[in-house]
Amino acid sequence: MASMANQTLSTERMISGPRSSAVDGKVIWVPSKSIWTGLMTLAALVLGPLTFSWDAFALFVVTTAITICAGHSVGMHRLLIHRSFQTSRTVEYILVYLGTLVGMAGPFGMIHAHDIRDWAQRQSDCHPLHAHRRSFFVDAWWQMHCAVKLRHPPAFVIEKSVRDDRFYQFLERTWMAQQLPWAVLFFAIGGWSWLVWGIAVRVSVSLTGHWLIGHFAHRRGHQGWSVDGVAVQGYNLPAFGLVTFGEAFHSNHHAFPQSARLGLERGQIDLGWTFIQALMALGLADEVKLPENTKERDGLQRVPGAGAYVPRTCARTCKGCPMSARRTGALQ
Repeated sequence: MASMANQTLSTERMISGPRSSAVDGKVIWVPSKSIWTGLMTLAALVLGPLTFSWDAFALFVVTTAITICAGHSVGMHRLLIHRSFQTSRTVEYILVYLGTLVGMAGPFGMIHAHDIRDWAQRQSDCHPLHAHRRSFFVDAWWQMHCAVKLRHPPAFVIEKSVRDDRFYQFLERTWMAQQLPWAVLFFAIGGWSWLVWGIAVRVSVSLTGHWLIGHFAHRRGHQGWSVDGVAVQGYNLPAFGLVTFGEAFHSNHHAFPQSARLGLERGQIDLGWTFIQALMALGLADEVKLPENTKERDGLQRVPGAGAYVPRTCARTCKGCPMSARRTGALQ
């Protein structure tokens, strides 16, 4: 299958030097990020109630589900950042484009935001912003309106196949403006209610929801796994697994960051993985990475009382599929 994928791990894009420090830095206000987030949130809070209609609410639900699941969770996170599976160039472009419509950042911005946090959390200590250590409202301000400027950051190098891609360069330059064609379309079809709920409410809820999951998934919750010697542990938030399309299973993700499947335990609903399975069934995804066919993280430990982990497989016997029931493992 033609693909832009390679074997670059997210942490390999961050190249530590002898003076690199994840602790020494200061929080700075980022005007463009803050104004964007503030305007979307203000529009949602003020205009949302005034323009509510059930058809606009349905538009909000559908567009949020598509952009968060196919776009952010699968396209940006599992594919572009972690290369958890391979797909064609066309499918990858579509998924990453949908991820851009979430309104967080362009593809390069998303990779950097994820990788610098991932790198920092893997150190023995890191800045409180990357650890979500501050109080609820301080962390909200920091995460959605600011950034930490490290005094001695690692070098950040995106793989050439992504860095030199013209489509990704275009999305990076225009990621905010990508809302405009949809705003025009929604207004033409449903007027102000569709515009407000399809753009402002959707983007503000997505941004706030992303922060909320990050805040709590690095502080408390169910922990199936721990990693020795790192600054930050991940926690699962089972109650939010469905609405986050699997992204709330953060203990699992810290344990197996390359895995395309985040809901690893019995009863953990991961609709992002269901979407990837659908791509596999259509012949649009292959070379899927899972806990049983990727390298285990150094220092990974099963939390006492969490039980023995048995790799899950699916019942399909697709040729070349690493999740095939023909592999060793127990069906659950």
